[in-house]
Amino acid sequence: MAQLWLSCFLLPALVVSVAANVAPKFLANMTLVTLPEDLPVGAQAFWLIAEDQDNDPLTYGISGFYAYFFTVTTDTGEVRLASALDFETLYLFSITISVSDGHNPTLPVGSVVFSVLAVDKDTGSAGAVVYSIEKVIPSTGDSEHLFRILANGSIVLNGSLSYNNKSAFYQLELKACDSGGMYNSSVITQCSSPVFLSISVVDQADLDPQFVREFYSASVAEDAAKGTSVLKVEAMDGDKGINDPVTYSITNSTRPGWFDIRADGVIRVGAALDREQLLAEDEEVQLQVTATEAHPNIYGQEAKVSTWVTLRVTDVNDHKPEFYNCSLVACTFTPQEACINFTGYVDEHASPRIPIDGLTMAAYDPDKGSNGTFLLSLGGPDAKAFSVSPERAAGSADVQVLVRVSALVDYEQQTVMVVKVVAMDSVSQNTSIATVTIHLRDINDHRPTFPQSLYVLSVLEHSATGSVVTSGIHATDPDTGEWGRITYSLLPGNGADLFEVDPVSGTVTVKNGKLLDRERQAVYYLTLQAMDGGNQSTSTTLQIHLLDINDNAPVVSGSYNFFVQEEEGNVSVTIQAHDNDEPGTNNSHLLFSLLPGPYSYNFSMDPDTGFLRNLGPLDREAIDPTLGGRIVLTVLVADCGVPVLSTEVNVTITVEDINDNLPVFNQSSYYFSVKERHPGVLVGVVEAWDADQTEINNRVSFSLSGSGANSFVIQGLVLGSGWAEGQIWLPPDLTLDYEAQAFFNLTVGAENPDPQGGKATVDVLVAVQDMNDEPPTLDSASLRGIRVAENGSQHGQVAEVVAWDVDTKAQLEIQLVNIICTKGRVDVGSLCHGWFSVVANGSVYINQSEAIDYEACDLVMLVVRAWDLATDPGFQAYSNNGSLPITIEDVNDNAPYFLPETKTFVIIPELVMPNQQVASVQARDDDSGNNGAILFSILQVDFISKDGATVPFQGFFRISTSLEAGVFTGNIELVTSLDSTLQGTYQVTIQAQDRPSVGPAQEAKITLNLFTVDQSFRVRLQFSTPKEEVGAHTVEIKEALTQATRTTVYVVNIRDIDSVARAQAHSYLDAYFVFSNGSALMLNELSVMIRNDQDALTQLLRLGLVVLGSQESEEPDLPNLLISVIIALGVALLLALVIMTVALVCVRKSYHRKLRAMKAAKEARKTAVGVMPSGLAIPGTNMYNTERANPMLNLPTNDLGLEYFSTGDLDDISLNSLDDNSVDLDKNHQEVKEKPQQSQQGPAPEPLSVVLSGRQVGTGMQQQELSFTNASLDTTDL
Repeated sequence: MAQLWLSCFLLPALVVSVAANVAPKFLANMTLVTLPEDLPVGAQAFWLIAEDQDNDPLTYGISGFYAYFFTVTTDTGEVRLASALDFETLYLFSITISVSDGHNPTLPVGSVVFSVLAVDKDTGSAGAVVYSIEKVIPSTGDSEHLFRILANGSIVLNGSLSYNNKSAFYQLELKACDSGGMYNSSVITQCSSPVFLSISVVDQADLDPQFVREFYSASVAEDAAKGTSVLKVEAMDGDKGINDPVTYSITNSTRPGWFDIRADGVIRVGAALDREQLLAEDEEVQLQVTATEAHPNIYGQEAKVSTWVTLRVTDVNDHKPEFYNCSLVACTFTPQEACINFTGYVDEHASPRIPIDGLTMAAYDPDKGSNGTFLLSLGGPDAKAFSVSPERAAGSADVQVLVRVSALVDYEQQTVMVVKVVAMDSVSQNTSIATVTIHLRDINDHRPTFPQSLYVLSVLEHSATGSVVTSGIHATDPDTGEWGRITYSLLPGNGADLFEVDPVSGTVTVKNGKLLDRERQAVYYLTLQAMDGGNQSTSTTLQIHLLDINDNAPVVSGSYNFFVQEEEGNVSVTIQAHDNDEPGTNNSHLLFSLLPGPYSYNFSMDPDTGFLRNLGPLDREAIDPTLGGRIVLTVLVADCGVPVLSTEVNVTITVEDINDNLPVFNQSSYYFSVKERHPGVLVGVVEAWDADQTEINNRVSFSLSGSGANSFVIQGLVLGSGWAEGQIWLPPDLTLDYEAQAFFNLTVGAENPDPQGGKATVDVLVAVQDMNDEPPTLDSASLRGIRVAENGSQHGQVAEVVAWDVDTKAQLEIQLVNIICTKGRVDVGSLCHGWFSVVANGSVYINQSEAIDYEACDLVMLVVRAWDLATDPGFQAYSNNGSLPITIEDVNDNAPYFLPETKTFVIIPELVMPNQQVASVQARDDDSGNNGAILFSILQVDFISKDGATVPFQGFFRISTSLEAGVFTGNIELVTSLDSTLQGTYQVTIQAQDRPSVGPAQEAKITLNLFTVDQSFRVRLQFSTPKEEVGAHTVEIKEALTQATRTTVYVVNIRDIDSVARAQAHSYLDAYFVFSNGSALMLNELSVMIRNDQDALTQLLRLGLVVLGSQESEEPDLPNLLISVIIALGVALLLALVIMTVALVCVRKSYHRKLRAMKAAKEARKTAVGVMPSGLAIPGTNMYNTERANPMLNLPTNDLGLEYFSTGDLDDISLNSLDDNSVDLDKNHQEVKEKPQQSQQGPAPEPLSVVLSGRQVGTGMQQQELSFTNASLDTTDL
């Protein structure tokens, strides 16, 4: 086995598209290249052409197993042949072409990394190479299957590569083995030595940079100068193999502008710093620093990373303490809150350590630590009387001024005091001073006094609220100001809720006059108090007497309720009343009266005694039903005082009901409407009222009757006392149909449960509301066919489709569903779709009048339907489709045209008789009716002889017109006999003209050539059978002749041959053999064609053909024949003796010749097919090639001139042709014995062998015996 050798080639990286760069692509025709195998090495083979949307410089490459055939110019794409091509060795192969724009994307999984090739010179399985990857270095879990090798040696990336996270270098140990083969009588697998493939992973810019530290922080003093370095940050490119330069920038900051950063990553002070502005931010500034690589990543995007940097600003003592007019909790220490003047208040002689009221002061130093510590102290003219708190503070504090010496705080000596609060920085000794103005408040030390201790007063009972009882009682207080202001009030006690005092003036007034009732309490004792502003008070007593007035109304004793039956009961009652006013006065004297009311006129009242009675019978139904039969009378009881006071009392008289009323409907009749097809709906409500006032007498029940009552149900419902409604419903399983019945006349009855009561009725008319639930219907009368003329004859509206709908609210629209185009009941597709249109109102318009063409489409069927736009949901909105047939009427817009004629018309004057058809033409007219009716006429007839001369012939032909299957046929007939000696062509010009009813006729012309065949082409065929038998087989004879000659055979006549002229033939057939182009066969041409067609010749022989000849050579002149016969008879008398003598001499010899001929014919008939060679049989001879007999005048067998077939002396020469012939036949072979006879041209074929040669032997079948009997082939006759 040959040693394996290995050759490896690096496959260029494939190009893929990325987000920021569009990959180049080859043109569409770069998939197939055809090269000649004789292309010289070094010659230009083809060009690689690609296009790039980014217009980047392109680099071309070729790879693959057969890449060695070519070299490529990488920058231009020109490919030249590097190795000779050989079509017989390799006629088709593929290579990989690549193009790159310089942007190196990541190699995708599945890409070919490398291709190796191992060649084994063995054959079969021993030469089939199998590749494998033995080891991958580094040997990690993710690198073990990172690569795989295909059967063709291509190493494919099986996973993703990562320069930074996995490995930047791989080494593959490759091995190639064959598939095993026989070596030294055993199966051995040979493998190559290991080959190592090193793969370097090229890092790509796909990672963002990374900061060296995760967190950056630093401190800087708030007084640091601009440009001071604070901190340096550092970041590195995440792609280690690229290490792209990194630039830095501040992309976000809590204090924009305070800091900036240089390209070296150093953060510097960019503006003045102030720590005190950062107190809410924990004295820190946050910076977002972004590191950006100098070049974009492979996706065309910036590679960057950000981190937050914390910079703490440290404090310096740059502030002194300040005072602010705010509370420490709510103080924001803004400049608006800073203050140096403050105000406070304190009571005179306040206790020590009492703080000044209304003083809101805070001290604040924004510095930190000892820098923010300050001392507080007091100064000013009144500093001895007060102290400050606290005396020491850090950062901030609430400041209070306290009373220190109470004796010095004296309102009577000094009403306003001033102190100064001093705040001094403990480090810098800087101070701030605030002035505090303190206002002293006075205190109360006197009590008010009344002149008297008791005051006696009077007032009318029930005086109006606000009535003055007294206004002359006042108290005095020597204090001034607030302490000298007196306030009056009534102390709680009996009557304190009935009177009130003005707190300022001391005026006593009635507070609630309604409660001042002498009859309840005649005297009230009140305590009047006077109080100053310091809550010091004194009091005096008020004695108030109530004066009597007529303030009591009469009082009625008991209640008055009575029950009386209507129509029969009576009322009789006395009203009991008294008055609490002083007896014997007008205030206590009472009078009775009956107040007017709806029923007071039925009663009378005694004014002094209060006796009440009815004036007549009472009727329950006359009482308001809402009263329940109760009559309420109002009796007025009044005193005689001033003003007059009275009391009303109600006397309730209940009139009991009896059933004395029938129900009454609230309407004399009712009209309701209900939608059809809605089961279970409320139709309407009737109401009835019974005047009786009790439920037992006024309860109403309803009943339903009348036409269609079974279609409804009525349900009673009590509305109130005496009122009821009857709800008329449709049953849930029943719907109404407007189209079936539009109205229902119902009768509703109302009656009481009392069987003795009557019954009231009312008429109810229920109208069924029509729903749009029925589909529309097309009016068949509007769909009757219309007729429209073609070719722009009509315009505008031609028809109107009408539809109707039994629904009352139908909105109908006619829609065109389909258009069917037919011509002669055959669908012609969409040809007529644009001819007509149907608008929504059903009008049918002609759209394309000029396009309407009867010849293309004679019937347009518009399929339409009606659409009810108002059809209710759930019901069919469309009618059934209807068809409007539009018959296209023809106009005479088409001229007749002749149909192509493939026939050649031949006239044989000898055969054509007058009135016989000699030719025909066919024509069509695409119009219909008279417009398409064609009439033929002969315009001109010319005879063109063979020498080119033209002679007009008129009156020899006529033409008739017939119609069949839409085709008009013009039959040209002969009018008179033609001259059979003329040789040439008749040119007949025929006109086809239509016959329109209106307008001019249109016409077409054609010229026919009628070829003549004269008697010189007449050929006679002689048969051995009588004319009757020949006539019976005329069809078979013509078929055989047509087969041989490819002509049309015209039989002139069939006659028996006169016995005088008969030799071997008994009849003859005269015929013409005419080709389709009008030419005819002559005798010699006919004989050649028959000889060349063995099948036709055999068939003709079987049918009795014996001689071919012309009419002139074979038809005897009958008169001359008769003369010859007479002469012959005379000569015969003279030569009788001679003939008798000759006959006696030759009889013996003739007899033997006949026997031998018969024997030979018999043996020939029995000869098996295939034993003897086939040869042509010559009609009229007894020539037998099998026995080499009868050389036939020493003529060659292929010489069949017409002169041989003509009657003459040639037959006499062959009289002795069968002498001394003999035939011996064996089973499997044939031996021919013949008498030697010399011939220069060789023996001629004899007919029996031709007959025998036509016999067929089927393969694998038993031979069939076939024999022919021809009475004319008699050796005696020959």
